[in-house]
Amino acid sequence: MEVHVAVAKVAKYATGESGDTVEMIERPHGGLSFVMVDGQRSGRSAKAISNLVARKAISLLAEGVRDGATARAAHDYLYTYRGGKVQATLNIVSVDMVSRTIVLSRNSHCPILVVTDEGLRIFDEPSRPVGVHRGTKPLVVELPLQAPTTVVLFTDGLLSAGQRRGRSLDVPSVVQTLCDEHGCDAQAIADHLLAEALHLDEGRASDDITVLVLTVHTRRRQNEPTMLSGADVRRLSLTFPISQ
Repeated sequence: MEVHVAVAKVAKYATGESGDTVEMIERPHGGLSFVMVDGQRSGRSAKAISNLVARKAISLLAEGVRDGATARAAHDYLYTYRGGKVQATLNIVSVDMVSRTIVLSRNSHCPILVVTDEGLRIFDEPSRPVGVHRGTKPLVVELPLQAPTTVVLFTDGLLSAGQRRGRSLDVPSVVQTLCDEHGCDAQAIADHLLAEALHLDEGRASDDITVLVLTVHTRRRQNEPTMLSGADVRRLSLTFPISQ
């Protein structure tokens, strides 16, 4: 099997800096974890909060702390640091090679979408953000690590796109259509959802938007032998625009 991960994100129009943060860490016992945080409000103040929560979560995951315990600790840390006056949404998605599962940890009102051979599932049970309410816990779901599986996570800027003009994006329908017609390509899904949101906002995002897509596919064989043929090579691709 092969895991592909893609992230597409944009800042709220005219703020210059996104209040969303995405981080990746290799798990000490095998696998990867991705942390996505949306800080309260937008701009630099939101970025400071999302960075704070993401760094705490990443450091704990790197030490082998389980995802659910990591989310609770990140909540406690933010609650103590800001006196329960600032909140953030927190999602953790992990490929755990010990349990051979995909672990989804959610402290957000935004749902998580999962597409498999059995169809599309929406995990949207009520969940509190971190930082405000005492005893806040994440909603944790474990899925078998098998192909094909597609997981789609996003911050609330995707849901609010177009609302100022009475429009909205039907995210589950778009994801299902993309998988049915073009196959579940992680980068294509992330880019398409972001593009649709920006279209609804007429090119001026009304809020920070981040989309993270993780797919598990059957490993493709290379037609032409190369120096890397047969090697378990990991690759990471990043595009980061710099303002002039």
